[in-house]
Amino acid sequence: MGKAKTERRLDDSEAKVYVKSIRVSPQKLNLVAQSIRGKSAEAALASLAFSNRRIAVDVRKALQSAIANAENNHQLDVDRLYVKEATVGKTMVLKRFRARARGRIGRILKPFSNLTVIVREREETE
Repeated sequence: MGKAKTERRLDDSEAKVYVKSIRVSPQKLNLVAQSIRGKSAEAALASLAFSNRRIAVDVRKALQSAIANAENNHQLDVDRLYVKEATVGKTMVLKRFRARARGRIGRILKPFSNLTVIVREREETE
């Protein structure tokens, strides 16, 4: 039996990767994601390779995975790929505390984020 196959939500010229529970705040991750939106895949990888932010390493891995998905699963041309979307979402927050003076506590929040990267193949320009 089993369920019927669901329709593909993306176009035939798109590939996607979804990374769950990245240990960084969504605000910081969005700064890096914003820097690659709309760029060609090659330029985005170069930009992330030379970024000073710690999370750029994880975003670069996600982008490489999206490019590999496009090439191997959907037979898209790697040279014509660009970053269509790079969206960031909030997920869980670990709550910790540290003892402070006079019997009080200092709250420590350790947020996690989700990242979705969609790459798309550019149309032929002739």
